[in-house]
Amino acid sequence: MEALVAMATERPLLHMAVALWHRLQGARIAASSRRRKRLQRLLAWLQQQERGPLVYATLNPAVPLLRLYGNPEACLKREFSVTRQSVALLLKLIHNPRDHGYGQEFQVLMFLYCLAHGLSLPVVARAFGVPKSTVHRAIHKMASEIKAKLGAVVSLPSPDELPNIGEGFCRLGHSPAFDRTVGALDGCHIWINPPGNVHQEEYLNQQSFYSIQLQAICDATGRFLDVFVGYPGSVPDAAVLRNSPIYTQASYPPSGFCLLADSCYPCLEQPITIITPYEPPLDGPNQERFNRHHSRARSVVPRAFRSMKARWKSTFIKALEVNPAFVPDIIACCAFLHNICITTNDVIELEENMVPDGDPLPLLQDPQPTPGEQETSGHHIRDQMAAAVPKLLPQPPQDHDYL
Repeated sequence: MEALVAMATERPLLHMAVALWHRLQGARIAASSRRRKRLQRLLAWLQQQERGPLVYATLNPAVPLLRLYGNPEACLKREFSVTRQSVALLLKLIHNPRDHGYGQEFQVLMFLYCLAHGLSLPVVARAFGVPKSTVHRAIHKMASEIKAKLGAVVSLPSPDELPNIGEGFCRLGHSPAFDRTVGALDGCHIWINPPGNVHQEEYLNQQSFYSIQLQAICDATGRFLDVFVGYPGSVPDAAVLRNSPIYTQASYPPSGFCLLADSCYPCLEQPITIITPYEPPLDGPNQERFNRHHSRARSVVPRAFRSMKARWKSTFIKALEVNPAFVPDIIACCAFLHNICITTNDVIELEENMVPDGDPLPLLQDPQPTPGEQETSGHHIRDQMAAAVPKLLPQPPQDHDYL
């Protein structure tokens, strides 16, 4: 009986010992498997360093858009709103040798097609044969990469470039009085879906639609030198200026040079020199003549806005279909692409019925800007420039002229 009791008591211990042994064996096998996978990943990484970037997917020639891109003779502008040269320059500027997944070419094409077709994820997903989640990730990734390179394309000129910019504004203004002008300043409104929070009404602008503001400085060719995006539509242009780095850091223009702006902005000498037109009632023909030449020279910046919005009209013709927090990134990308297109001479035809800044309706004029602290008036500089605008002498009639 004692032997049977001993065997009965020993059997559970035996079972426990066997179970413990199996558990230890399983742990050793799992640890060995983890070590083997780590070694495999390390080996794959070393092989990748030797071969170059690892791309898990290639362009599928069965997709019509990719077949179009794969044909070097085909024009891309109808589908992507930019030429092949602009796409090549964009790829060169944001090239990332450690890219993986679908590859940068595929993501760039999806991003451009998305801008050209109103930021519609379902449309892009169907066109490229990928899930909407893939399009969403590609758009955000490309926006992040372009924004990281923004300073390489949208940048202030060097001191050696300033005389050429001044000559360009002299040609635009038809007067040598603008030889010290190195930029035109203005703002425009980007239509958005209102954010669903307590700040919603702050985005309602004077024309009763919700918007985010883009402030930009252009040179005489319409190239953006500086962009500042993000303020709600209800904020006056002068207030946006006074909160922008250009003003707070007095970074541009340099001393002795000026920017041209409309009457929504203050006429200043310090902290930065901004020359605005004379306000009515005008005092004599000199002021009227200066305003006319000033308008010609300054018109380059609304034309730049108009060109950018016309290129991506499917996106800007309606409220942007993205989260309002993502809108500034999209606008910055469009400014980046605008400058690339100027570099490659990628011209867009403007529609005659578009308003100058491309807004759905012209905005009402802001009230007169309130002077800020440490500002000095630029009226005396404006008077000197107005005196330098030559009077136009009457031309003798030609044979084909009728009096």
